[in-house]
Amino acid sequence: EKAVNLKKDLAEMQEWMTQAEEEYLEKDFEYKSPEELENAVEEMKRAKEDVLQKEVRVKILKDNIKMLAAKVPSSGQNLATELNVVLENYQLLCNRIRGKCHTLEEVWSCWIELLQYLDLETAWLNNLEERVQMTENLPDKLDTVNDALESLESVLRHPADNRTQIRELGQTLIDGGILDDIISEKLEAFNARYEELSHLAVSRQIALEQQLQTMRETDHMLQVLQENLVELDRQLTSYLTDRIDAFQIPQEAQ
Repeated sequence: EKAVNLKKDLAEMQEWMTQAEEEYLEKDFEYKSPEELENAVEEMKRAKEDVLQKEVRVKILKDNIKMLAAKVPSSGQNLATELNVVLENYQLLCNRIRGKCHTLEEVWSCWIELLQYLDLETAWLNNLEERVQMTENLPDKLDTVNDALESLESVLRHPADNRTQIRELGQTLIDGGILDDIISEKLEAFNARYEELSHLAVSRQIALEQQLQTMRETDHMLQVLQENLVELDRQLTSYLTDRIDAFQIPQEAQ
């Protein structure tokens, strides 16, 4: 009777493993939204816990069959063979569910990481847009234009590492068919805004550099003119002090 019960327990265990395999491993999942992906991760975590909890039952079956084999070798031997099959299948099931759970957790982590990088770069784009707007309608002052140019250039020196991560993470998920529509839409919007603002910022940078160069040249010319006027004033004052007749001094002084 004990052998019959153990044989029944082995059959039930095998049936449960078959159902678990069909439910958790053979079912096709489509992750078209973050909610679907998150639900799948949580489901696989529960599946892993559920399977690992059966380890106690498997151990009890194993111990009972060993005890029976010691008492009734003939019956125990047959059950031991069936037990080995169940143990192999159970170990395989555990490994596969662990693997799928790990994969889904990695995918979810990849998605969260992508969102974090997008948030960082979006904040940078907002800052860049603000700096570009600050370069509009500047007063015609050398210091003001120079400060605006330096401020814009400091933002443009932003490293490209985050954008590289966005591209790689996004492509990894899209290649796996994970959230591909949503990610493609996000990346398309981000890249379009990045290209637009980058080109605008570089154009403003060039315009400010040209404006600054023109202002510096004008400032230099005015300085030279001022110096010449001061020298001329000094000479004229000297001529007047010495009461020199106008026709006796150089033509430019006349």
